[in-house]
Amino acid sequence: MTATVRDAMFDVMRRYDMTTVFGNPGSTEIPLLADFPDDLRFVLGLHEAAVVGVASGYAIARGTPSLVNLHTAAGLGNAVNAIACARDNRVPLVVTVGQQDRRQLALAPFLTGRDLERLAGDYPVWTTTPAVPADVPGAVVRAWHEARVRRGPALVVVPMGDWEEPCDGVRAAPDALRHDPIAAEAPLAELQALLDGAERPALVVGAGLDTEEGWRGVVALAERLGCPVWQDTFSSRAAFPQDHPQFAGHLPWRRRELRVLFAEHDVVVALGTPAFRLYLYDDGPIVPATCRVAVVTDDLEEAARSNAELAVVASPAEVCARLAGAVAGRSPSCTPLARSAPPDPGGPLTADQVLFALGERLPVDAILVEEAPSHRPELLDRIAIRRPGGFLAVANGALGFGLASAIGLRLASQDRPVVAVLGDGSSTYTVQALWTAATYGAGVVFVVLSNGRYAVMDKLAADHSGGAGAWPAFPTLELATVAAGFGCPARVVRTHDELLEALDDAIPGAVARSTPLLLDVRVS
Repeated sequence: MTATVRDAMFDVMRRYDMTTVFGNPGSTEIPLLADFPDDLRFVLGLHEAAVVGVASGYAIARGTPSLVNLHTAAGLGNAVNAIACARDNRVPLVVTVGQQDRRQLALAPFLTGRDLERLAGDYPVWTTTPAVPADVPGAVVRAWHEARVRRGPALVVVPMGDWEEPCDGVRAAPDALRHDPIAAEAPLAELQALLDGAERPALVVGAGLDTEEGWRGVVALAERLGCPVWQDTFSSRAAFPQDHPQFAGHLPWRRRELRVLFAEHDVVVALGTPAFRLYLYDDGPIVPATCRVAVVTDDLEEAARSNAELAVVASPAEVCARLAGAVAGRSPSCTPLARSAPPDPGGPLTADQVLFALGERLPVDAILVEEAPSHRPELLDRIAIRRPGGFLAVANGALGFGLASAIGLRLASQDRPVVAVLGDGSSTYTVQALWTAATYGAGVVFVVLSNGRYAVMDKLAADHSGGAGAWPAFPTLELATVAAGFGCPARVVRTHDELLEALDDAIPGAVARSTPLLLDVRVS
């Protein structure tokens, strides 16, 4: 019996450890998904943004590309925001997109997707429509390599008739592709000279260091230098133990604040992050003229767009480890970070009270997912991340990634508790993913800070003009009711006593949870 493209695809999925497929099916995928093999698993999401978000969390936890299947223009269009989040969060995904049968594409039949390779813009790291059906399996292998090496979503458009066509087994991509950026001696010598010549060095760390090796390397380097370490602005991952005496906090996003901060340092080295991420525009240089900046990242794009005199494209973890053994040692010269005093437990329930109580109870090995823009500063102040892989947030400010990705993290990380702190507005973007959590046993504890409004937007509007924004509040949003409708257990919390009771009930056993729980916490 002649092997088909579908048979070859299943072999690719098994060989490259993509035996779990995340999707929301459509008719252009029926030839692939009908009569699915028993050793493969399909995880259903009720909206494509939720599908890609869950797959993203799963890929982050496992460190290898996840496989996503989307339905022609409708499915890919719904998923574009989540694909953009995956790109900016450096998440490896292989995304197959169904298309009408190539034998009648010229007639533009129902469900034809126009220019599907271009629909997600520049956010995929690589896209293709195979020239002939037999090229599909090789294109998926190529997408796996592209997603892994370039750490982003790679997209393959597959016409629906291709799955049943014969496959000749010709390789269109290598079975194995080795990509190990090694730090060369010359740039290492430049970095060492820069640090050895500094009187007041400082380090800034980012997502590219969030591995066991990265944490070990940067801690060794920081302790050797005795210098302060900042987490990068709008951090999506934690890259340094935030209870370490040399942890200095999170960088601000305004130029004028960065200038003040870096005026105390003559050399700043950014590791695993560009130099530097900004937000709303203000005038002036980013760093003072007295401060020299270097960047170490394994992402060429990050290096190329950095405001630095030296950028080194290499493994940040390896560079840190090698520099730690080479630079001159110094005595510590940092003041430990001062965190805010505990909040008063009286009065109306506040987000600060919630985050302080959660921080007191959160296990050291927990994975904290954040998507609460109105209360991110309080969260960063109240909760110290103490283990690699312990923090995840959306890298580009788009909403919907947090709730869904927490589910994928939990599906792949059964040995670590997963807690997601979300805004009520943020939660509505991919609330359908709660059904996936309940159906597939993803025991995430969702702590929703319900303030009944887009509070961060209200503040920005007031800062800009002194007035209100054009949008209304939404105090009638009942997320506990919505969650229950998707099969996810939920509880409304209105008082400080109810908060402590709910957290004491949910957090200690979170690592063993097989059902999700949503706490709808009403904060002032």
